[in-house]
Amino acid sequence: MCGIAALFAYGSNAPPVDAVEIDAITERMRPRGPDAGGTWISPDGRVALGARRLAIIDLTDEGTQPMTDTDGDLRIVFNGEIYNHRELRARLERLGARFHSTTDTEVLLQLYRHDGASMVELLRGMFAFAIWEPRQHRMFVARDPYGIKPLYVADDGSTLRAASTVKALLAGGQIARTHDPAGVAGFWLMGSVPEPYTIFRDIRAVEAGTSFFVDEGGIRNKRRYYSISATLGRGLKDEPAARLVHPPILVRELVTDSLRHHLISDVPVGAFLSSGIDSTALVALATEATGQPPRTVTLRFDEFRGQAFDESPLAGRFAQRIGSDHVTRLVTRDEFITELPRFFDAMDQPTIDGANTWFVSKAAAERGLKVAISGLGGDELFGSYPSFRALPRIVAAARIPFAASTASRLARNPKARAAARYGRSWAGAYLLKRGLFLPDDLPALMGADGAEEGLRHLSMIEHIAEAINPDPGTAFGRVAALEASLYMRNQLLRDTDWASMAHSLEVRTPLVDATLLRQIAPLLLVEKERCKRHFANSPRNPLPDWLSERRKTGFTVPLAEWMDLAPDGTSTRMRSWARMVLERWS
Repeated sequence: MCGIAALFAYGSNAPPVDAVEIDAITERMRPRGPDAGGTWISPDGRVALGARRLAIIDLTDEGTQPMTDTDGDLRIVFNGEIYNHRELRARLERLGARFHSTTDTEVLLQLYRHDGASMVELLRGMFAFAIWEPRQHRMFVARDPYGIKPLYVADDGSTLRAASTVKALLAGGQIARTHDPAGVAGFWLMGSVPEPYTIFRDIRAVEAGTSFFVDEGGIRNKRRYYSISATLGRGLKDEPAARLVHPPILVRELVTDSLRHHLISDVPVGAFLSSGIDSTALVALATEATGQPPRTVTLRFDEFRGQAFDESPLAGRFAQRIGSDHVTRLVTRDEFITELPRFFDAMDQPTIDGANTWFVSKAAAERGLKVAISGLGGDELFGSYPSFRALPRIVAAARIPFAASTASRLARNPKARAAARYGRSWAGAYLLKRGLFLPDDLPALMGADGAEEGLRHLSMIEHIAEAINPDPGTAFGRVAALEASLYMRNQLLRDTDWASMAHSLEVRTPLVDATLLRQIAPLLLVEKERCKRHFANSPRNPLPDWLSERRKTGFTVPLAEWMDLAPDGTSTRMRSWARMVLERWS
């Protein structure tokens, strides 16, 4: 796991890359990789690569980046983990490839040499990387299917700049800090900035599941090589076969396979543990797979004592049941207030989330862990968000014609007007369900002109609709694709990345895995509302009733109590927090 940077002065009139700039960008990412770092500038001064390293696989100096291959030709900077690198390496060695390390980074170099741009379709893992190919005088850039690992670019028409974080790109001093109205509007609407936009006009996210080249003409051959909605759609075709298997056993086999890949490491792998099904089932399956439970971490808050939100008692009970080396970490309001300056400095873009991951990552790092698995993605995969039930109802209700008298009454009700306006489409219904604010609220938040420009460029309904293009073909598939492509990618995964890497911790998400989705999709579409129950029953010793029957509460922190936020409803509290975030974030 690393922080990476790349500069490419591709235009004939572009000035040479600046050593001071690449050093500054790379240094801003030091917490992402405290173990080693380095930069490289090409002999002609047109290309610069930088990296900070968190050593997870091959702890020797052979894993230091930027890395070149054995021929000294190709050069790479890479952030992430390739979980099938051993299988890929064996294949490459049969083809005659030579290696000087045991890293997954070098596997990427040799894989590119043999398979070119199609290499991305062979990878199982989380990744963002840039490969410099001097003979062709071009750079190859790619990001993983789900967008677990971030990568941002700024292209001024003659120089391309790329880095793992927005703030690292800004640290180079060559990019304007002008806010993008589309990014700001997206934050107000969804509580996070929707990709490919960022909060800055001149910076864009490399979209998940895409790759492209950069040569003397700029970005070329951009290709979307993976689609969540298309994968779910293909799963629909295999539904009949899924009806022939015993669901808990199949779930066990497929999730365990993903877990075995995600547990590959040269350092110990711990786990975040709540009292929810996703994290407890993962820890149970990991224990079965390895014969030893991972070290686990749970958070506790005095403000939640005796409430359903307090996950620590049941998490501690489960940890004792499986015999894990467990720590329950108390987080207080005083600690939160003390951490706020560092918290906002690490926050790469404005978001209403991240505090939970910040503190559980801090607790894991205090235990000496460099890697931890998380149950993130379980709700999206197994269909356990309320949205899986709510969105079909919203769409169905909005499409029922009303009598004139009923329509007149509804027109006087703001919520009913919004439902009538947006609820007829899946994208509109998703905005109603997940939206923090609605478009009509934005002029009061960012001014009439800013709201008009932001909404026009963002085109939020069309943006949401892209997540279900192509159509997965079922209500379950549509909601799963929407949640994974929007809420999970733009908020949960992004916030997990910056909040964990601020503590030099790598978080792995076995339930966010393209191979797992492809394999399990037919079963998900058959079983639908029973999926989470099958996951709870998937360990050979199924989860006890006192866990599996517990009401879902989510992984949260007492922000309202800590920050004296408005008490009248969750939506109002989070709106207050969003205002505070945008004021304090920089």
